[in-house]
Amino acid sequence: MLFNSWVFLLAYLPVTVAGFFILGRRSESWGAAWLACASLFFYGWWDYRYLPLLTGSVVFNYGCAALLGPGRASHRKALLAAAIAANLGLLAYYKYAGFFVAGVAELLAQPMPVLHVVLPVGISFFTFTQIAFLVDTYKGKAQESRFVHYLLFVTYFPHLIAGPVLHHKEMMPQFAARRTFRLSERNIAIGSTIFFIGLAKKVLVADNIGAYAAPLFNDPVAPSLLIAWSGVLAYAFQLYFDFSGYSDMAIGLSRLFGVRLPLNFDSPYKSRNIAQFWRRWHMTLSRFLRDYLYIPLGGKRCGPVRRYLNLMVTMVLGGLWHGAGWNFIVWGFLHGAYLAIHKGWSALARTLRLPVGTRAGNVAATILTFIAVCVAWVFFRAPDMASALTIVQGMAGGFGLALPDALARQLQPLQPLLASLGVSFYLGGGTAFIESWTWIAIAALLVFAMPNTQQIMRRFEPALDFQHAAAARGHGVARLLTWRASPAWAAAIALLALASMLALSRPAEFLYFQF
Repeated sequence: MLFNSWVFLLAYLPVTVAGFFILGRRSESWGAAWLACASLFFYGWWDYRYLPLLTGSVVFNYGCAALLGPGRASHRKALLAAAIAANLGLLAYYKYAGFFVAGVAELLAQPMPVLHVVLPVGISFFTFTQIAFLVDTYKGKAQESRFVHYLLFVTYFPHLIAGPVLHHKEMMPQFAARRTFRLSERNIAIGSTIFFIGLAKKVLVADNIGAYAAPLFNDPVAPSLLIAWSGVLAYAFQLYFDFSGYSDMAIGLSRLFGVRLPLNFDSPYKSRNIAQFWRRWHMTLSRFLRDYLYIPLGGKRCGPVRRYLNLMVTMVLGGLWHGAGWNFIVWGFLHGAYLAIHKGWSALARTLRLPVGTRAGNVAATILTFIAVCVAWVFFRAPDMASALTIVQGMAGGFGLALPDALARQLQPLQPLLASLGVSFYLGGGTAFIESWTWIAIAALLVFAMPNTQQIMRRFEPALDFQHAAAARGHGVARLLTWRASPAWAAAIALLALASMLALSRPAEFLYFQF
């Protein structure tokens, strides 16, 4: 069931919200049980045959956590290792078995049976959530004796399919608070506003601009410079608005129930370096990789060489988490290399006392970071390595610079200059060329010049780890577009909701459902 579908908006959500608050007034346990059951129904709507897998994973990890409490340290450590191995083994089977068999077949040059393993939706997220819970329980940071609350924590439908990755300590106090089960007009107003902003990002921007990325990645035959960049930028903005829209919708839906989720997105394309990008893109996954992989590997405690190696290992595994394929490994490797280069450059700049923080330098750093991220997105999106390398070659001008013939007449005065630069013209595609760059310009304006959702909602603590001072950064537009409970804002959000719902005739899945 998609957040951007009629059945969700007009049937599932109203019934779930009403049942939660009606039952919650009688008993918090009834309210929590209702929401957990509704979340299981939400998951089963996709494919009920995978409900036993989800519930089995929940029961297994809850039982392991119960056994991690008492006992000798060596036994507890062995149990933790076994439980994590079981979780990773399950994830590996569903996600990587086919990739592994294909790799062995290629290595041995022998045909092997093809595995048709269907990837259960959301398995990466509920697996990572529970691994974090096990580790926190082992360290004494988490403890949960109520199975219904643990079931709700794992299956809570706003985050179940595509995150954010939750920490037990963030959610359980909220599920236990009496005020959570009381209907709040304030939460309904704030939650629905955030939800409709996210819905607009998804259906009005991401779904429209995505159409201009598909032709390049589906058939990348010697793309010229502008064709290659238009397709890559269209995908970069499609993924941005798709994922950002989903994250907003998840936060908004959860707020309807009085539960605040952590931020997962904070204008990452405005980052001035790649480390900042990873603190602002998929923030909860970055936090998980830092806390449960990079730091246990040694982090930066073992010298610079080991630090760079740990960064590389973390990012490559992070890439592999996104999908079973060499493209994802290369994507993770590129980001590991970017981070290593950034750390090295920062150390050199400090040693040489180079000027940093100038306005021109910040603009140049933002542009350079964005270009590096876009190059990596090519490997993330391309169907295979050959296609990715062809597109990158096109982005570098390897196939020349060409414009649609429809523009030749408008550019008549510049013809000598264009000819000297080697610009050629091709027949057809003029409309798609203009539309794609128009959408890219609109998306770039929204991304780089407009406030993000938490800045718009900054007066009302839109997320769990919301930092008012950070959200208050920005220019006059950000302050002008700060939401308040007023007739004007109600009318604006109503229009946005109406426009978004009119575009729901063909709901498209979220890109992060694939991971």
